[in-house]
Amino acid sequence: MPTILLIEDEPSLGLIVKDSLESRGFTVQYAADGEAGLQLFQLRCPDIVVADVMMPKLDGFSMAEQIRRENATVPILFLTARSQPADVVRGFELGGNDYLKKPFSMDELIVRIKALLSRQPAAAPVSVGPLAIGRYQFDHPKQKLRFGSHEEALTNREAELLKRLYDQRNQVLERTAVLRELWGDDSFFNGRSLDVFITRLRRCLKEDPQVQIVNIRGIGYKLIL
Repeated sequence: MPTILLIEDEPSLGLIVKDSLESRGFTVQYAADGEAGLQLFQLRCPDIVVADVMMPKLDGFSMAEQIRRENATVPILFLTARSQPADVVRGFELGGNDYLKKPFSMDELIVRIKALLSRQPAAAPVSVGPLAIGRYQFDHPKQKLRFGSHEEALTNREAELLKRLYDQRNQVLERTAVLRELWGDDSFFNGRSLDVFITRLRRCLKEDPQVQIVNIRGIGYKLIL
């Protein structure tokens, strides 16, 4: 069974969740704060991270940001009482894959964990070099976008979204399809998050006026080169 890294600073809740997951066959590594969680991640390489947001020493968002610098693909599921749209969007921007509001049922948590694990992509073929996007050079594996001597570091999700736009260049990338592939579903909050990412990619590509990401109303987006 997959290994779950669980980070939760409420000991009673953490132990209940740990015991429940282990009773259903999962292997669980448990940490009570963000710093300890990050150290366990670096030592044990779990298959999925389930983390509270409000934690001592290192909060869940900051921990996820550091994890994404080292690993672009491991699923991260946030557990939190914070459910404002801005918090949800920030969690996705930092590389989170799902968001479960407290209090939650164990059945729902397990369903979401299994869904995230089932969506893990097959190993991508080795890239032969940077991709040309107008006057930009896009290094997808390294998540870098270069324009002349300037280099922009992209987040994991920014790089994945730009790669899909590039693969469908001059054609429509369907909004619903990309939401389901990169965010897990096409809910309202995920749609808002996708809009934020499109805006950020437009800013990253603004130096070349020949490169545009246009909205195709009601359908999706098109990268025009």
